[in-house]
Amino acid sequence: MKKTIKDQKAVLIILLSNIFIAFLGIGLIIPVMPTFMNIMHLSGKTMGYLVAVFAVSQLLMSPLAGRWVDRYGRKKIIIIGLFLFGVSELIFGIGKSVSVLYLSRILGGFSAAFIMPGVTAYLADITSVQERPKAMGYMSAAISTGFIIGPGIGGFIAAYGVRMPFFFAAAIAFLACISSIFILKEPLTKEQLEEISSNAKETNFINDFKRSLIPLYFIAFIIVFVLAFGLSAYETVFSLFSDHKFGFTPKDIASIITISSIFGVIVQVFMFGRMVDLLGEKRLIQLCLVIGAILAVVSTVISSFLLVLMVTCFIFLAFDLLRPALTTFLSRTARKEQGFVAGMNSTYTSLGNIIGPAMGGILFDVNIHYPYLFAAVIMIIGLGITVIWKDKQLSSSIAE
Repeated sequence: MKKTIKDQKAVLIILLSNIFIAFLGIGLIIPVMPTFMNIMHLSGKTMGYLVAVFAVSQLLMSPLAGRWVDRYGRKKIIIIGLFLFGVSELIFGIGKSVSVLYLSRILGGFSAAFIMPGVTAYLADITSVQERPKAMGYMSAAISTGFIIGPGIGGFIAAYGVRMPFFFAAAIAFLACISSIFILKEPLTKEQLEEISSNAKETNFINDFKRSLIPLYFIAFIIVFVLAFGLSAYETVFSLFSDHKFGFTPKDIASIITISSIFGVIVQVFMFGRMVDLLGEKRLIQLCLVIGAILAVVSTVISSFLLVLMVTCFIFLAFDLLRPALTTFLSRTARKEQGFVAGMNSTYTSLGNIIGPAMGGILFDVNIHYPYLFAAVIMIIGLGITVIWKDKQLSSSIAE
């Protein structure tokens, strides 16, 4: 199946671009937060909710979208998701009231719920069991890059107007939608879709959630939650923290996040495989949680631009390595349950993206240091949970 992926480079690029664009939308709002707070007189709590509502709507729509992917096909759902994303960003760009901004983020969450399972299922369809971890690793890199580089892109484009980042996002979403219409082809036949759809009718979200509590899956899903919670809480308050404490400009903030994201992606693409071979997935996950927790605390006591840049680089790197390590483990244990695992992965990610920004915004209003300290505590709890994750359990699941 290596040949399949190689022969369909254009398809792979389109799929990764689509997932990148979806998660780009989550981060685009970050660098203009201080400006929106000043213009609309909003509190940190409100801004946290504005970020979290995206994940709430994604969480609510994910179960339905996952079933529609199996019923109507991967291509159709991906295209619908990209169109909704473009509409949501356009609405945010022209929005003048908080209610309109919330509407935009709700539509954005719906779009992510369509795109995520569509791309995941498409990748699973065109890859073998051996190649799937590598493909999922690429998807993970696209997610990480989109989520982290979004604020960087938003900050630079904001120099031409505070609403320009959203018009830019809408434009690339519509372009991606059009290119997907012409380049992507449905990977499954009607007969295959009917078979998958009939099997899916025998399951429901409640039963899937109960199955996710099985120790083999649950520990990994909890780490997925911790990753999403920690990164979203950290990134949500990063621009506000930098603005209030250091007086950094949107361009300064954009520079830090962009450099950090580039550093993380380079290490992830060229070093991730070697690090897994050297440390194993479990130890790599634990190392990333330790580094993330320590540097979150360090963030509260540093002050210079270079130190902030250095700490941010390594925090984002820790998150960048965590995601593919978890994705690789889950893809190996999933076997014939790719849809179930992808759906639950999205669910736990959404839960982290909901609670992280909300808690970050609330704690920011109390004390600007509290969001970072709380994120550190959550990561330490996640580290403690990995102790339950038995090595024999991992090796047996992979060997079966």
